[in-house]
Formats: sequence, structure tokens, C-alpha cells
Amino acid sequence: MKQPVNKIQIANKQVYREFEILDKYIAGIVLTGTEIKSIRQGKVSLSDSWCFFEKGELYARGIQISAYDMGSFNSHIPARDRKLLLNHSELMKLERKVKERGFSIVTIKLFLNDRGLAKLEIGLARGKAIHDKREDLKKKDTGREMARAMKK
Repeated sequence: MKQPVNKIQIANKQVYREFEILDKYIAGIVLTGTEIKSIRQGKVSLSDSWCFFEKGELYARGIQISAYDMGSFNSHIPARDRKLLLNHSELMKLERKVKERGFSIVTIKLFLNDRGLAKLEIGLARGKAIHDKREDLKKKDTGREMARAMKK
């Protein structure tokens, strides 16, 4: 009998406001101890998290996974760097792009897949300028106004 799918999805809400996402990837995360139990409880914060390369491997920094309530003294460290798992070709492609000027890798969403494994959606991003942010806000406002007019 198949277990019910857990609908845990933690999103980084600031990403689309601050960055223009060019490419998206789904990466596995190397977790230790009680981290998966805390994720299942939804005790995760992705704000101000980003990814970096170290010795050819991709790591995520700034992901806050709170301590598990029922954990013992062997609980995990909430703010450690976590290794991300991607194919070698994807890693090489991302590393080449990051070395170019103006690109970075940001965390978009943390979720549990059908098998109950924690996955992290990351994106290759370019930072937005202030005028781009204002332009996006204007588009959003006009879209809302049009939707209101269509309802009436």
C-alpha cells in the first residue's frame, strides 16, 4: 500500500522579486540526523539562501532547518552548508555560467517528492535592477486592474 503524499512545499518568496530566473534545476540534498523530520514538520526557512561551488561540488548556504522537537542531544546544526546532488553535466554547466559576470544560483523551493525525499529547486539567476523591479510592479498592478474590470 502506498503512503499518502506529504504536500510540503516551502518557497523562497523573495527570489522572483530580486532576481530574473533563467534556468531551473531540481537537486537532491544531503541531510543528516533529524533534518528530514524537521522538514516534514515545515520548520524550514529559505530566505537569504543561495548556492556556491566548492571544489567542484555545489553547496547551499543559508537554509535554516530548525531543530526537531523530539530530538535528543544528537540534533543537527540548523544553519550548516548542505551539499546538493546534481548530474555532472548539470554541475559543469552551472559552474561555467556562475563564472560569467552577473550570474548566481538561488534557492527557489524545497519540497518532498513522491518517494518522500527532500528536493530543492534551484535557479540560475541574474539580479534585477531597481527600474526592472518597478516595471514588474507596474505590470502586476495593471494585471490586477484588468482582472477587476473583467469581474464587473
